[in-house]
Amino acid sequence: MRLDGRPASPMTIARYWRASLAIGMVVIGAVAVLLSTLAGIVARIETGAAEIWRVGKLIANNTVHVALLIRTNQVVAGILPAADGIAQATARIQRAVAGETPK
Repeated sequence: MRLDGRPASPMTIARYWRASLAIGMVVIGAVAVLLSTLAGIVARIETGAAEIWRVGKLIANNTVHVALLIRTNQVVAGILPAADGIAQATARIQRAVAGETPK
C-alpha cells in the first residue's frame, strides 16, 4: 500500500521484488567471496601450525636427550678417578714386567 492509501501497482511490486532479489544475490556473492577467502587463510594457518608442531616435536626430541647427557656426565665424573687409578696401576705393571725399578 502507498502512503495515500491506494494499492501499489503490480509493476511496482515486481520492481521491488527484482531489486530485493538482485540485492540478495549481491550479498550472497559477497559472502561467498569472503568465505572462500577465509577458507584459504584457514588452510595457510593450518599448514603453518602443522609445520610449527613438526619442528616443536623435533626440538622436544632433542631436549629429551639433554637430561640423559647430564646423567652421563655425572657417571663419567665418577668413573674418571677410577680410570686414572687403573692407568697408573697398568703403568706400574708394565714397568715391573719390563724390569724397571720403581720411581
